[in-house]
Amino acid sequence: MTPQSRRMAGLLLLILLPAVIYGGVSILTMLIGDPAYSQNDLRQDLWRAGHAHAGVLLVLSLVTLRYVEEATISEGMKRVVRHSIPAAAILLPAGFFLSVASPEATKPNAIIYLAYVGAISLVVGLLELGVGLIRGRRTTSEPA
Repeated sequence: MTPQSRRMAGLLLLILLPAVIYGGVSILTMLIGDPAYSQNDLRQDLWRAGHAHAGVLLVLSLVTLRYVEEATISEGMKRVVRHSIPAAAILLPAGFFLSVASPEATKPNAIIYLAYVGAISLVVGLLELGVGLIRGRRTTSEPA
């Protein structure tokens, strides 16, 4: 693993993992102790989705960092992949959480569009990594 990928993995574990844990504890606390949270189905659904996406995308980010160096893509595109997938792990859940931050929210506000930006960031990174991995690296022992 290159120093760049190692640094990104360290940042994800240092910053994003505690944020996911904090989010889970917050949701649990509200489920148990905040009747207003339990009565707002939209808020519950979007916060649950945000927490789930944050955790899954964190794991996906860490896994994809292990593959970046094996992809046949330029250094610039490797940088894009290293950043776009983790960015999705932040943007997508943030869109879910912040769009219904108010306990009285009955519909998501415009911040929900962060989820779309996160999804685009995720697709860009995964497509570029996938293409680079399919292209693969040719060694001298492989036939052309």
